Amino acid sequence: MPTIVFIRHGETDWNAEGRFQGQRDIPLNARGRGQAQRNGRVLAEKMPQTVDFDFVASPLERTRQTMEIARGAMGLDPSAYRLDPILKEITFGRWEGMTTLEVKARFPAERRLRKVGRWNFNAHGGESYADLAHSMKSFLADLDPARPVLLVSHAGNIRVMAAMLAGVTREEAMTLSVPHDAVFRWDGSQLAWI
Repeated sequence: MPTIVFIRHGETDWNAEGRFQGQRDIPLNARGRGQAQRNGRVLAEKMPQTVDFDFVASPLERTRQTMEIARGAMGLDPSAYRLDPILKEITFGRWEGMTTLEVKARFPAERRLRKVGRWNFNAHGGESYADLAHSMKSFLADLDPARPVLLVSHAGNIRVMAAMLAGVTREEAMTLSVPHDAVFRWDGSQLAWI
């Protein structure tokens, strides 16, 4: 398994409002653009070797914007990366666009089920993190072990990869804090924030 650097997309207005985004194509807000720039500067300073990594992003707008801003801050061509649909966030079905309080008011039974077991739960019309783990397994298996990779994706994907790579339990993975303004690295044996 190669070295993997993970970046969560920068903040969107829906993140700030606590809305389930899933696969809705929401752009970064001003704070999110600043977070993406900060992450690019941190990589340039603390991991300059990342300029030679394979750069891959989820095809959603917020991840593409984050990748392009971060690459620009690293002094790289903002457009020189590839997209992979496996890196998309799961869909939250009918919950997308709602806040947690709105979901709790409209779908209280579903909300309780999610609290009991987030890994296997899927909202009506949505996907579970278990579904995502199945897709991510094939993505990770297809990585070139000799080519380190930098991924811009979503909190759910990063949590799933933490469970798959580092032996973090599924329950721990679901509560792992994945901020917008931090860089996560898997070096083949452990996960660490940069």
